[in-house]
Amino acid sequence: MDFWSNFWSIIWWFLWAFVFIAYLMMLFSIIGDLFRDTKLNGWWKAVWIIFLIFVPFLTALVYLIARGNGMAERSQREARQMQAATDDYIRQTAGSAPSASDEIAKAKGLLDSGAITQAEFDGLKAKALQGA
Repeated sequence: MDFWSNFWSIIWWFLWAFVFIAYLMMLFSIIGDLFRDTKLNGWWKAVWIIFLIFVPFLTALVYLIARGNGMAERSQREARQMQAATDDYIRQTAGSAPSASDEIAKAKGLLDSGAITQAEFDGLKAKALQGA
């Protein structure tokens, strides 16, 4: 009998822990959205933060009802900007990789200047062709 009492106490504790963590995630999402919104001036942001501190559940509910659509739009816009920045970085990095012919030309220049031997040139050429 004692086992089941402890079991349900543990389940109850996990439920409340889940609710608390979900509330904290919602609270941080709201605060992040407040500071991401450029149309809302600083005083209104301060008012929302003050109400979030003193009347947290009601304020969070009102914020999600009143500003939920704008919150979703700002989140989507930021996600698109981050995706575009990532895509640009990938294109820039992938485009800057030297081609096999560039590497062979550099190796040929080293061979002509006497910096490397014919065997080293052949090794570099094979490596460049293998990577292509």
